[in-house]
Amino acid sequence: MPATSPAHPERRKRRTNRFLALTAGVVTVGALAAAALPGSASAGEDHGKGDHGHGRYQDVQLLSFNDLHGNLEPPAGSSGRVTEKQPDGTTKTIDAGGVEYLATHLRQAREGEKYSITAAGGDMVGASPLISGLFHDEPTIEALNKLDLDVTSVGNHEFDEGAKELGRLQKGGCHPKDGCYTDEEFEGADFPYLAANVLDEKTRKPILKPYWVWKKNGVKVGFIGVTLEGTPDIVSAEGVKGLSFKDETETINKYAKVLQKQGVKSIVALIHEGGFPASTSYNYDCDSPGAGDGISGPIVDIAKNVTPQVDALVTGHTHNAYVCSIADPAGKPRMVTSAASFGRLYTDTTLTYDRRTGDIARTAVKSANRVVTRDVPKAPDMTELIGKWNTLAAPIGNRPIGWISGDIGNTGTESPLGDLIADAQLAHGRQLDPETDLALMNPGGIRAPLTYAAKGAEGDGVVTYAEGFTVQPFANTVNLQDFTGAQVIQALKEQVSGPNAAAPKILQVSSGLTYTLDLTKSGADRVVTDSIKLNGAAIDPAATYRVATNSFLAGGGDGFPTLGQGTNDVVGADDLTALEQYLTANSSAGSPIAPPKADRITIVK
Repeated sequence: MPATSPAHPERRKRRTNRFLALTAGVVTVGALAAAALPGSASAGEDHGKGDHGHGRYQDVQLLSFNDLHGNLEPPAGSSGRVTEKQPDGTTKTIDAGGVEYLATHLRQAREGEKYSITAAGGDMVGASPLISGLFHDEPTIEALNKLDLDVTSVGNHEFDEGAKELGRLQKGGCHPKDGCYTDEEFEGADFPYLAANVLDEKTRKPILKPYWVWKKNGVKVGFIGVTLEGTPDIVSAEGVKGLSFKDETETINKYAKVLQKQGVKSIVALIHEGGFPASTSYNYDCDSPGAGDGISGPIVDIAKNVTPQVDALVTGHTHNAYVCSIADPAGKPRMVTSAASFGRLYTDTTLTYDRRTGDIARTAVKSANRVVTRDVPKAPDMTELIGKWNTLAAPIGNRPIGWISGDIGNTGTESPLGDLIADAQLAHGRQLDPETDLALMNPGGIRAPLTYAAKGAEGDGVVTYAEGFTVQPFANTVNLQDFTGAQVIQALKEQVSGPNAAAPKILQVSSGLTYTLDLTKSGADRVVTDSIKLNGAAIDPAATYRVATNSFLAGGGDGFPTLGQGTNDVVGADDLTALEQYLTANSSAGSPIAPPKADRITIVK
């Protein structure tokens, strides 16, 4: 049954003790949120005079983040930076992220706040670096417990290892195959995962709690958690076997009514679905020129249709940063936020609770994204946790697997690292079958760049197994399939049509495959058919081509149904092994691999 909770009183006691140990004189984030800063927003005009903190109105601090993906250590390269817009219109980048710093920032933000809740928008685990992924993300759950996370929605990556494994992360117990990693049994999350729209196909009931209620001194705030309905399209079929995913809006509206009947009128939706702001700067004002004008994507339609009974939306999935006011079905502005990804930001929202009505005074809601800078003291308990798990991972993670001459990035329509991985999978495919013609790699499977600067003691330019694992953590196999030329052309057109029409997923291609992507056109026409060539020769629609992809794409994942229709399947090693073999065979300390030019796709804008 769905449960209510007195906000983990035993954890709150520990939190108070930690506050007393922090350096005095830190300015609270709650105080800063009152200022109209760039990247902050207020859902309407100020509520007016009221004794906030006493009497009728009580300010409740809501700290939130999303898409941590097990990044306990500071993320490398561009994955560990945020862009900040300056008053003169220029931008600068700031190094950000790492749970040692996130913990300090959150604890400082909570200082002096008697009513404080910490919530998350999903993808806390999955696609994680080695320090967490090697241990089935138990280290991240431990870190989130120490962060005093109160509640989170599930995200699509919570299903990477299936519903049973997600249940273990919630309830605890040692891994059924790998056992216990330490002398102590894994205790699981002491915060609830919410999965209101994820149903067991047999029972037709949510696999986890659909909602949770935070209570303190008569203040009650309900949380409803959902993930994107399209989760089965972006997770392996095995991971979502036996599950059905329902419409986000309909589910939220359903449980908002349930909470209202229980007397809970202040409601926050935790939604693992997101939007696309018009700027990559975390402090971009997406309410300019008007409320919500600077954001697009699925979250806009969701926000416009979620019942006005819901007072704020904490979102995620797209890894973007935004704080926007989007009108609800009644035409009233409502806060919609996202804190990028990898623990680089957190969102500080002030919810003003009206004790007389039991509801949030929406016109007084304020919110802003805050950078998890690395200029604050590291949280000692997080340093200890990272040290413990790194010690266990070191014998595997520190092993060199290759050498590079410079940073190999994973950003852009076609990325240097995407080319490298596609080439690695083509090489592995040719080991399995010399007739392999080409390889295609989904961009979402490339989780981080390879950076030249040493992360530890390995030396500059050395690629360790841990760094390779961070890039490709999914353990997908490299699969070979036969396709007609017509199917190859169709698969390339599916990058920009069907489910991928609004947000294209451009496959990374192996050496020899070239084509033109004309962004001035629309739909499938953006892939110029006559330009598609292999080693200079036009693709023959009637010919048969041997294609290497990962098992996720070979199952039709990421909106590529044609790639699920191949024949004459051969299953090879996992994708990380293919990358390791390629790096080892093609690089050395004296002859490192140079970053590929990323010139296989000609882009017309």
